[in-house]
Amino acid sequence: MMNEPEIVRLKNTVSKRDHARGSETSPVTLLEYGNFECVHCGHAYPVLKEIQRLLGEDLYFVFRNFPTVRTHPHAIRAAEAAESAAAQGKFWEMHDELFTHQQALEDRDLSRYAKRIGLDVDRFARDMNENTFLKQIEAEYQAAIFDEHVTGTPTLYINEARYTGAIDVQALLIAIKQADTGRRIRIPERTKGVLGLLGRIRRARMDNVDE
Repeated sequence: MMNEPEIVRLKNTVSKRDHARGSETSPVTLLEYGNFECVHCGHAYPVLKEIQRLLGEDLYFVFRNFPTVRTHPHAIRAAEAAESAAAQGKFWEMHDELFTHQQALEDRDLSRYAKRIGLDVDRFARDMNENTFLKQIEAEYQAAIFDEHVTGTPTLYINEARYTGAIDVQALLIAIKQADTGRRIRIPERTKGVLGLLGRIRRARMDNVDE
């Protein structure tokens, strides 16, 4: 019998302070520690959007900032822009702008996105100039390092268990389906091929248990 890999659990559980999409009563919560300038997060962005589209209200998606400044010099300012937008109720609109335009994260670009998504641009400029949300972002970054031992992005958790598999639609759908112990999630028909793979995984696990 093969030893199961150790499960790393999320210590700072999801709360009202988090940026979240979907219903809190969803059977599965997918949490991302992300960096708006990270190329790997950029590659994950359309995958995570597709997962959200496919599962709808069956998935609760949470995003936490983890701006690694040493390797991504614009990451902090991008995170500040996202938090400034959140203060005006438009975090996700800014989130999408930043990931869609990762190569343009100078302050002038951030101001342009603020205008595009309909923010009060004077309030946005004031928050950015005064670094209104910088301490909050830094505190969350430190918590991610020391409590969660996050070292890079994207780092994902599914129902508070760290996910270490491939970041593609099929692999994530399988992991999410496995985490749905109440079997409430219905995989869309057009992704039916995933279900066959799920069946093979379940059979393999049962074989391991029997050994």
